[in-house]
Amino acid sequence: MRKKWIFIVPLAILGMALFAFIGGELVMHLWNWLLPSLFGWRHVTFWQALGLLTLCRILFVGFGWHGSSRPGFRGRMRDRCRNMTPEERERFRQRMRERFGFGPPSGESKAS
Repeated sequence: MRKKWIFIVPLAILGMALFAFIGGELVMHLWNWLLPSLFGWRHVTFWQALGLLTLCRILFVGFGWHGSSRPGFRGRMRDRCRNMTPEERERFRQRMRERFGFGPPSGESKAS
């Protein structure tokens, strides 16, 4: 088993470095091709593009600390809603309307 790790670890590190390099280059070239001509923004360097890529990853995907086998909030809510009866689902919708104030008011019909 140890011999296997001797090959896997360096390949994994090399793969991550290659992925970061390709991602940074791709973002840099796309930014420098589109945004200066469209909006008059400055050109970016490779390191700035890598920072943008990292920032987008954090903002739109998250830090990635949770396991992929465990469903997130959306997965838990989807599972919870699938197991509800129609009456439970309507009660849930009513409570959400009362709590957050969206949707049709409880006294009005949907047709009006």
